[in-house]
Amino acid sequence: MSRHDIIGDFLTVLRNASRARKDFVEFKGSNLILRMAELLRDEGYIADVKVVARRPQIVLRISLKYDEAGEPVFSTLRRVSRPSRRVYIDADRIRKVLGGLGISIISTSQGLMTDRQARRARRGGEILCEVW
Repeated sequence: MSRHDIIGDFLTVLRNASRARKDFVEFKGSNLILRMAELLRDEGYIADVKVVARRPQIVLRISLKYDEAGEPVFSTLRRVSRPSRRVYIDADRIRKVLGGLGISIISTSQGLMTDRQARRARRGGEILCEVW
């Protein structure tokens, strides 16, 4: 697995595991990935996130979430800002994803936030990904 774009790798692992109907997935990550997983859990896109190990690297166990029909709760995980093309946005230009049905995860000066939290706090930053 490539480790040049850890956020892209994280989103791909979640996408593939949900399509394969896995109950959980383990991912070697960082504090950034841990915070992204916590935001996804808080917004209801994944069931749970636990830190399994911290040494030598953080290992996360992420429990995936499915609806009554057995379909994944999210249909799309899309990387917006990439290592080759960074995307930054001002607080007053943050748009809603699918009219508010989805979320954007934004890296701000106060840490990672969803688009709703960033608009409320009037903080712009780098748009990492969109989920719906």
